Amino acid sequence: MGSHPYYYTVEYQPDAGLALEELRLREFAAGRYHPVEPFTEFPIGPDSPSPGPEHESIDAARADAAGEGTRSILDIVDVSRIPGPCVAVPLSPGALVGAFGTPQPTMDDVRDNLDFLEEVEPGHCVFFPLYDGDLPAQWCFAGHPFD
Repeated sequence: MGSHPYYYTVEYQPDAGLALEELRLREFAAGRYHPVEPFTEFPIGPDSPSPGPEHESIDAARADAAGEGTRSILDIVDVSRIPGPCVAVPLSPGALVGAFGTPQPTMDDVRDNLDFLEEVEPGHCVFFPLYDGDLPAQWCFAGHPFD
């Protein structure tokens, strides 16, 4: 696959849709999207570039990016159980075990193995909880941009 995969984390909360919206707002405010930043380096951390937004809204950024997309989580507008462009779908416990050897992966598991993204089509996104011990601590949203 020619695109640069992305993966983000955001603090866990029971509602994945609200977590996605929080993540989108965070990344927009940081300006970590195309065309402001051509390609974001992952994982994102405290020292990651944060040039700030160059658009008045996420919708304006998406419109400016047009067919290329923002190459970021800004292109993902909702969570769903049905895969499709611009939506994030949950990875099943079986897919998590297949990818990471456990239904409760950690961030280290994701950093060590991005092979699960080989099945994700451009413009699509998957999500799943990341664990700290037995409790979910963060959501991971991961996918491939459109280009």
